[in-house]
Amino acid sequence: MGRHPNLPPGERLRVLLVEDDEGDAFLVGELLAETNSMIELLVATSLSEARRRVMGVDCVLLDLGLPDAQGLDGLRQVLEMSSGAAVCVLTGRSDEHLGIVAVAEGAQDYLVKGQVDGVLLTRALRYAVERKRADENARRLREVELRQAESARLERGLLPQPLMTTDQVAVHTFYRPGRYAALIGGDFYDVVQTRPDRVDLIVGDVCGHGVDEAALGVELRVAWRALILAGVPDDEVLPALEQVLMSERRLQEIFATVATVRLDLDANRATVRLAGHPPPLLLAGGRVLPVPAPGGRLLGVRPRRPVAYDLEFDTDDWSLLMYTDGLIEGRIGEGDERLDVPGLSGLLADPATRAVPLAELPAWLVGRAEQLNGGPFADDVAMLLVSRGGGR
Repeated sequence: MGRHPNLPPGERLRVLLVEDDEGDAFLVGELLAETNSMIELLVATSLSEARRRVMGVDCVLLDLGLPDAQGLDGLRQVLEMSSGAAVCVLTGRSDEHLGIVAVAEGAQDYLVKGQVDGVLLTRALRYAVERKRADENARRLREVELRQAESARLERGLLPQPLMTTDQVAVHTFYRPGRYAALIGGDFYDVVQTRPDRVDLIVGDVCGHGVDEAALGVELRVAWRALILAGVPDDEVLPALEQVLMSERRLQEIFATVATVRLDLDANRATVRLAGHPPPLLLAGGRVLPVPAPGGRLLGVRPRRPVAYDLEFDTDDWSLLMYTDGLIEGRIGEGDERLDVPGLSGLLADPATRAVPLAELPAWLVGRAEQLNGGPFADDVAMLLVSRGGGR
């Protein structure tokens, strides 16, 4: 028999009929057969049997009067057990009002027994499946929109505008999320000027990816800014930041790495502190060198005060590049060798780099490192480039 001319084309569907009346179940099968509906009908006579057979079905056709569930209670159980399938309910003429309530509860449609033929039944089942898919697509789209909005709010917290008025140095910032659904991670930075001759900078990285890590990164950045603005002694800032981390983290295994720099502009010097973070790179006199500050211990592992390293600038033309480890963990070629600090230093020392304006240098570095990696980084990348004079 050919397809009924009044039926829309569609793929083959699997429908589970939950009906304890053998006569009604037989009638449903006959109605679907007479239209050549391309619907595979499965039958369960109770909710407990339906629970065993619901996996992989596109639609559940549910009688609201079953031996082990009556009315809306049965519907709620079916909606819970078949979250990916459409649900269509069957009612009698005397309780048609239950069909309307069932749709309000989450069913896609309802049908009154004795008032449907094969064409109407097939259409109702197919349209219920399409409505369910449309609802699921709308729900997923909404979830994506909410995640994007949440990421945007967190990004504003992680990546603030530098609080700086001096024109003696210029600061260029950069951030790029990794390939984890383009969601922001726990990398953060900040810049705060508290006196005409003093500028503080921080770059940090909370281990892991996701909303919780990003939120913790925001808390650490805001706490660091508050500590700097409050004039907390230099050696007490990172221990206080570690206390915030340890009290706010959701798991004891969560840790963070940070690098801080305090610039004394009048003395043309810097104080660098590292807590498990890769060292800043100094660009000066045509050379690129990692700042030899002690590496320190990760924040949140075993509290220990980072050791300060004093850096004297020999010239008024210099730059300091601060970055998170996402920049240096990319591979070089097809092996397992990583770019690491020496490789990044080599990229910056390349003569071609001198033609790149300082404002564009962070993005240029990421592009070159991703070429070597053979694709986008898996981890987030945050950078601060602070420059004085010619910058190199």
